[in-house]
Amino acid sequence: MINMNTQIDQYAVIGNPISHSKSPLIHSLFAKQTEQSLSYNAILAETEEGEFIAAVQKFRQAGGKGLNITVPFKQIAWELVTKRSERAELAGAINTIWFDEQGIYNGENTDGIGLIRDLTQNHDCQILDKKILILGAGGAVRGILEPLLKACPTQCIIANRTISKAEQLAELFAHLGEIKVSSYGALAGQSYDLIINGTSTSLQGKIPPLADGLVADNGWCYDMMYANTATPFMQWAKNQGATNILDGLGMLVEQAAESFYIWRKVKPDTTSVIKYVREQL
Repeated sequence: MINMNTQIDQYAVIGNPISHSKSPLIHSLFAKQTEQSLSYNAILAETEEGEFIAAVQKFRQAGGKGLNITVPFKQIAWELVTKRSERAELAGAINTIWFDEQGIYNGENTDGIGLIRDLTQNHDCQILDKKILILGAGGAVRGILEPLLKACPTQCIIANRTISKAEQLAELFAHLGEIKVSSYGALAGQSYDLIINGTSTSLQGKIPPLADGLVADNGWCYDMMYANTATPFMQWAKNQGATNILDGLGMLVEQAAESFYIWRKVKPDTTSVIKYVREQL
């Protein structure tokens, strides 16, 4: 049971599982750094129908101000909120909720912003006029496409085992730019400036079936997953001679910083937080 102290603004992350979440640590560091008085907890919601919505409503009724949403509830959160940003509308998933004075549930997806900021601001990776290959066509990829396309790459390819899923994303985001689709096997002979792994294969200790030679000279490889050691995709990137190889920890902290800004209207510095969280892995 969470003690909803009315003197301190309450925030939380809801998911299942949730005990592994770095969000309470990250937001506590943000709060200390920016001198914001708040509490941030982790809430385990059961996956049975109606349990997530009940948990959100209970949190709101107890005076909670805002929530982060993680797997497997991002799509349900999208359906729950009353107002969505354009980015969230396209993403089909919500990872940030806040409640206004009228009790309206507002929703945003900060995942894509987190990725772009980690690449461009933390690592000086330029996306403009670059050839980008995205591996996977699931919810994680859908969440990053809007800000990625708005950064104006010269070419964007989505490769996936099931071509039809990639085609659905290409159609959904066509108004923001052309997305080409491919099987993994058909990629052979091409090279890309930036390859983003949006699959969950790293969690199983695997990588998608990728040909050699896909990484361009001075190429970048980014795994949206993170761990305390190099992921299988990062190891593949090293073997392929990628110049810059990154995991998704910076994205995690940057998307959290955007949530924090939405709630508190204060932008935390992420550099020291990324470093500290990395040391705790």
